[in-house]
Amino acid sequence: MISSERNYCEASDVCQGALADRRNADEQARRLRAARAVTHWRSVIRKPLVDLGPYVPGSSAEDVRRRHGLSEVARLNWNEGLFGPLPGVLEEVATGLKDAWAYPDRTYGELRERLATWLGTDVDQILPGHGIQALLLTLVAAFVEPGDRVVVPHPTYGLYAQACRAAGARVERVAGPDLALDLDLIAAAAHESDARLVFVCDPNNPTGLRLGAAEWAAFLDALPDGCVVVADEAYADYVAPGERIDRLADVAAGRPVVVLRTFSKIFGLAGLRLGYAVADRALTPYLNSVQVPFNVNHAALAAGCASLTRVHLVDDRREATRDARRLLAGRLAAGGLRPLPSDANFLLTPLGTDDVAVAEALAHRGLLVRPGSEFGLPGHARITVGPPELMERAADELLQARASVRAPGSRSAI
Repeated sequence: MISSERNYCEASDVCQGALADRRNADEQARRLRAARAVTHWRSVIRKPLVDLGPYVPGSSAEDVRRRHGLSEVARLNWNEGLFGPLPGVLEEVATGLKDAWAYPDRTYGELRERLATWLGTDVDQILPGHGIQALLLTLVAAFVEPGDRVVVPHPTYGLYAQACRAAGARVERVAGPDLALDLDLIAAAAHESDARLVFVCDPNNPTGLRLGAAEWAAFLDALPDGCVVVADEAYADYVAPGERIDRLADVAAGRPVVVLRTFSKIFGLAGLRLGYAVADRALTPYLNSVQVPFNVNHAALAAGCASLTRVHLVDDRREATRDARRLLAGRLAAGGLRPLPSDANFLLTPLGTDDVAVAEALAHRGLLVRPGSEFGLPGHARITVGPPELMERAADELLQARASVRAPGSRSAI
């Protein structure tokens, strides 16, 4: 009897152990299924994106308002057209919103025709887009494959390198003397790397410096076969037409050039996102094959068309910007700074101290400027040009902020 009980207990222990093992196995299987159900995105996205991160243009006005408890913030950090849209444009945009229920004309015919008339180009050379940024991504999608080399100057607009790295390209950076673009060095880098694309911003962001026609012509002749230049002319409207390099003639002549322009700056329409490319008519069908359909909305199209009926006002806007830029530069120079000469709607100035600390001090006062550390120029600040009274305030407060940062005992003094 005792033996039978012992055998029963031993058998029961074995059963219990087997049951526990089964439960453990079931739990492990459940955890494995749960782990498999959670997608680990880092392992499935394209490798160039893993450590790239987003393009960050700097602090927004809303961020600063919340952080410092401010009701108003002057945005001098994003190079927007601070004089606003041309008179009467917003009224025409409001009228055009009655068609908001419908997709826009997929060819953007009216805008392209008006642009062609204004520019003196073939309508088939014009490709509108949702701002220069969207057009830039279109060009990268059309030309760049993983492993390709592209040449990007330093300093310049940061999205060029960002977009190309996202596509898997290897980016060759080329620095020039005194923050200027050195086209000889850029062409040499294009040859050495067998580059597919070269980016040239003229006038350049963030310096405001522009190129000469002779050096541009020599640069085109020096490029290797199969290399395309993306000429970003976002700020070209601030240069008098007779003083600009005629890159539209290069496009018409079949040179390897694509020109990018925008309504964000002198036309004051940054919030509506409208730009356009001017490219060889044989190239635009390929660009349309990768361009997002309907990516320019009704409001932007209406604003662009309305602006083009008012181009006679652009000269006045250019002069107002030039006068405000001179006012700002003069005040900064009187305070001991040496801003770079600029042909754009902004100034870049060395500060001789911690640019991030100066920018933060200004943010406390409700003024946003772009610290140079954000685009590889520590110790500098970039300031958007706007109405004269705002320029007076910006100069005075920047000089005060700089003085406070440089004061003995300041934690940010260097």
